[in-house]
Amino acid sequence: MAKTDIARRVYNHTWKLDPIVRSLLDTDFYKLLMLQMIWGMYPKVDATFSLINRTTSVRLADEIDEGELREQLDHARTLRFSKKEMIWLGGNTFYGRKQIFEPEFLAWLEDFRLPEYELSRRGGQFELSFAGPWMYTTLWEIPALAIINELRSRAAMRSFGPFALDVLYARAKAKMWAKTERLKALPGIRISDFGTRRRHSFLWQRWCVEALKEGIGDAFTGTSNVLLAMDNDLEALGTNAHELPMVFAALANSEEGLRQSPYKVLQDWQRYYGGNLLIVLPDTFGTAAFLRDAPDWIADWTGFRPDSAPPIEGGEKILSWWREKGRDPKQKLLIFSDGLEVETIEETYKHFRGKVRMSFGWGTNLTNDFEGCAPTETKSLDAISLVCKVSEANGRPAVKLSDNPAKATGDEKEIKRYLRIFGEKGRVEQLVKV
Repeated sequence: MAKTDIARRVYNHTWKLDPIVRSLLDTDFYKLLMLQMIWGMYPKVDATFSLINRTTSVRLADEIDEGELREQLDHARTLRFSKKEMIWLGGNTFYGRKQIFEPEFLAWLEDFRLPEYELSRRGGQFELSFAGPWMYTTLWEIPALAIINELRSRAAMRSFGPFALDVLYARAKAKMWAKTERLKALPGIRISDFGTRRRHSFLWQRWCVEALKEGIGDAFTGTSNVLLAMDNDLEALGTNAHELPMVFAALANSEEGLRQSPYKVLQDWQRYYGGNLLIVLPDTFGTAAFLRDAPDWIADWTGFRPDSAPPIEGGEKILSWWREKGRDPKQKLLIFSDGLEVETIEETYKHFRGKVRMSFGWGTNLTNDFEGCAPTETKSLDAISLVCKVSEANGRPAVKLSDNPAKATGDEKEIKRYLRIFGEKGRVEQLVKV
């Protein structure tokens, strides 16, 4: 397959609209899995998603042209799932299961389109939100983040000539390949691409995925990006995300209902999916609180994905919990995925090797690490911490506490209420870079 000359392609942005999102499959696999459950069990729930730039020093509305942003968002709303994509979703095997997507769900998906959005500017930032039925607004999260991140990259490179772009991408490729060689030296390592949301660009993510496929071979287990999985004959990977417990908690009508909401999510998930899809994401309201109140049946699930605590510290707490429940951690799986860099992966791998099965979901530092690569000094190519989180469910405020208070989202009054119920144990503030 002929490789795209990324530098030349970037330089030749001469047509009116070069789409950033080319397909509704250009999303993370867990969004489709969650969507099917939302469609099947919660079709009448409304949910609003809102953009949050945690890197407040970067004024996005000053870096990105609002007209270009609207063009890209409007283009995404014209997309529909193609016949080829629907056949692939319906006929492919995911996590060892055939027809993981129900025929009725796929029939509904054929006519899916992204709903309207609201966009304004305030204080150098964009206020971007998506309100409406949860089963429609949920699919805006990934394309919205991909669009904003790539528009920022394009704006930063607009003044670069063809040779400067050649140098930029040559350095970024060499940097990424050096990481690949380090990972290849770790026996039995399992790496997947989780980099869609904050990627430098679609073309760059595709290059990184193809490079990993060649560079580490079977150690590369797949990608969360459904389109790239289809195009590259890779496994599409992913289970569930914070939005499920955030919505369930917002809908709770009592303190006890709020406290039980993370486990209600898992009960519903288990009804829909099983096997390797039984992965727990414990940190929405704090891992310590989750483990403290978790029912015994959760110990029978395949594994955990600790997301916002330091990986070794967070992983050890989960191993201790498994032992307390009489389970052998060597039979379990930990999936590490928060802001991973090669050094973190190496350190975590060496610490847990032989103690537990491991997998690493490599995100922003795989698909958007251009620090020090530009021929001229610029910070505009550095990745930022940009998220799109549920802010309301049926008109009620939604909250995420996180193991890292710097990642908490929601109304301050509601955050205090949640902290009173779940507690602050185990929450340690850390710098959020990506």
